[in-house]
Amino acid sequence: MVRRFENKNHWALILGGSSGLGLASAKKLASEGMNICVIHRNSRTEMETINKEFSFIKNEKVEFLSLNKDVLNPQHQQEIITELRTALGSVGKIRCLLHSIAKGNLKPMTGPETESLSADDFSITIHAMATSLYVWTKLIFNEDLFADDARVLAFTSEGSTKPMIHYAAVSAAKAALEVISRNIALEFAPFGLRSNCIQAGVTDTRSLQMIPGSERLKEFTVKRNPFKRLTQAEEVANVVSLLCQDEASWINGCIIPVDGGEHLR
Repeated sequence: MVRRFENKNHWALILGGSSGLGLASAKKLASEGMNICVIHRNSRTEMETINKEFSFIKNEKVEFLSLNKDVLNPQHQQEIITELRTALGSVGKIRCLLHSIAKGNLKPMTGPETESLSADDFSITIHAMATSLYVWTKLIFNEDLFADDARVLAFTSEGSTKPMIHYAAVSAAKAALEVISRNIALEFAPFGLRSNCIQAGVTDTRSLQMIPGSERLKEFTVKRNPFKRLTQAEEVANVVSLLCQDEASWINGCIIPVDGGEHLR
């Protein structure tokens, strides 16, 4: 395999990279020689499985930093920055900031007050899955840790434009995420940042399995997709890698479907 990012002192900072699309992207970038920092929030019981996955990254002979901290907590954010600075040393820079946070409320809009979406549910979900992209872009920018030609990437979904049962808060967050990504693309361009969203097709991840009716959604997607199958996490990770390459420097402010044509119908 061509290791495109080897010996360039480039790092990927992945917010939410212990499973799903974030983990697949970490593995892909590591296989191409990029150093990896994964920020995640997991219990002790989950860590045995997660550490096995992280071993694949370590085996790629890249620098690897795993921090089990809350990316939304201001105190933890400063702790992360401190540890990240130490890991990067005097020459390391962040080539890719990848937002893969899946923390949202999946409640109905109707029903008893205690069981339906509240304004707070919307606020918490939008902050976790949307405005945190700006928070972390600004943090890294203010600390002067971005590479000269850095890429800010985030995972969105078709739910940003299409309503789904019990998905209202996440839909609102994905729509906001896309808006924030486009504005980062506009306002940070003079400083070398490129910002894009990847609209992944339906992928059988832990996040999908938490959505009520996910089995029916998978069945419908297989019928709908031109290739008659679900999207694989590794296929999305391939595009993360593509967008980090030098040749992708003129792609900015886009929402890029990676779904085998699922969005066509």
